[in-house]
Amino acid sequence: MFGVNANQQNKASPLHLETAGASLSNRCVGTVNELPGRLDQSVPFRGGDSRVPIQSLTLQVYEEFASIQQRVGKMLYTHATILTLNPSRDIIVDGAILVQGDTIADIGKSDVLIQRYITGVDEGTKEEERNLEGRIVIPGLISTHVHTAQTLLRGAADDLELVSWLCERIWVLQGNFTPEDGYAAARISIAEMLKTGTTCFLESMFADRYGFDGLCKAVEESGIRGCLGKIVMDSGKYAGDPKWAMHPGLIENRETSLLGVLKMHERWDGAANGRIKVWFGARTPGGVSDDLYREMTALSREKNIPITMHCAEVAADRAYFASLNHTPMSYCSSVDLLGPSTVLVHMVHLDDSDIAALAKTNTHVAHCPTSNAKLASGIARVPDLLDAGVNVGLGTDGAPCNNTNDLFQEMKLAGIIHKAQSMDPTLVPAETVLEMATINGARALGLHDTIGSLEVGKKADFVAVDVRKVGMQPVYSPVSAVVYSATGRDVDLVVVDGRVVVEGGVLLSMDEEAVWREAQRRGHEVVERAGLGAKVKSRWPLK
Repeated sequence: MFGVNANQQNKASPLHLETAGASLSNRCVGTVNELPGRLDQSVPFRGGDSRVPIQSLTLQVYEEFASIQQRVGKMLYTHATILTLNPSRDIIVDGAILVQGDTIADIGKSDVLIQRYITGVDEGTKEEERNLEGRIVIPGLISTHVHTAQTLLRGAADDLELVSWLCERIWVLQGNFTPEDGYAAARISIAEMLKTGTTCFLESMFADRYGFDGLCKAVEESGIRGCLGKIVMDSGKYAGDPKWAMHPGLIENRETSLLGVLKMHERWDGAANGRIKVWFGARTPGGVSDDLYREMTALSREKNIPITMHCAEVAADRAYFASLNHTPMSYCSSVDLLGPSTVLVHMVHLDDSDIAALAKTNTHVAHCPTSNAKLASGIARVPDLLDAGVNVGLGTDGAPCNNTNDLFQEMKLAGIIHKAQSMDPTLVPAETVLEMATINGARALGLHDTIGSLEVGKKADFVAVDVRKVGMQPVYSPVSAVVYSATGRDVDLVVVDGRVVVEGGVLLSMDEEAVWREAQRRGHEVVERAGLGAKVKSRWPLK
């Protein structure tokens, strides 16, 4: 049922643009959605998987691409197994999706849609076809908690508990960032997310010194969808303890943080065809005064700006709340933080009353199992949260506490860690995990009417996973294959807002080598500026 046609299994599925004209089609092939929007993008060339930068094409060829983009408005993706995540959770075997502009215009069985849009219509009105045989198509993955700036620090803070990890390593490094470092970090983070199937993410709290404009620019250029939290704070403490202090270079006040969000919201919210949303990215309790929290929540409701915040991540957080005669959620309630426009992150140390409060207020939770495991923070009570009706999404957190931005890896851990903890193999099944990474994430971001499932009228954000591999076959359940077998390296095609940004596993919207080389250089420079070179080097001798 989910096998691969023997005649196709060793062949690439070429993209055909018969309308392109002989001179262009002899040199390259591509869909309207793949066409480069910037001169540093790459495009596929006929004759294999090689890609060349668009800089090496003549301006004439680039202009021909732009001309095709205006003429060809639709693309029919056919012969895939489609996990729709629609309300009835339909799986369409040998399915097809018609994309028109940035929207899903039709979805159904391949034979029906091919007849409707190709074989059964006049030659001049036929739509272009892209064959996805041997792929499982899923909604674009949605990461509800990411620190893009921290991708520059991948591997720089291994094997530390959270407070030491923050105070002695991460904050020291980030306190030495420049806006150029922030831009480079955002670009490599986004590049990794796109290549591994994440089409939308929630940045937790981008600091002023990293250059918020640069983050927005990186999102705009890359083609990804981003909900971008700008930090809100008025204290450098962690959990109210002065000995756990942020690096001075990171500390902001009400004017630069809270009012800065309003400024960035006016400048960027809704930009890039609506792909950019600006959020309040509040620091965890102890880093924000009660008055500032209340001012922020009032502005959130007045201006419809959502909030995301770390909460109850480690035992020290719960001890801080107890010192105030509160539980985590009773404190959040006291400063008006709970509600359907709030995403609370980690939420490891909760009691039953906290879970009930989350359910009652429709507050969302971002689950980050890899980060919580690596930092030994604990395991969130996700089965209990789900049973209570709390909406739970998935997040990769930061590269120093996860080491990847691959949400496929996060899905697998989310599907097994709660089984191990409870010794109950039925908890958090694969279907629930995939919901967490797609439609639940969309609901948390307030975008469930737009993304998170593959339905007519929604944005064309989807991912094709190539199952024509020894590590993926045989496939009996496509959901199991996606959650338990696949990794981001199995991603073949990524479409965001109707535009192909990854094709054949190759990133088209950014110059991948330039991105990682710049990140490598700037990461090492940050480490040296911070004086931590000796602490982040290999513990085994390098000879």
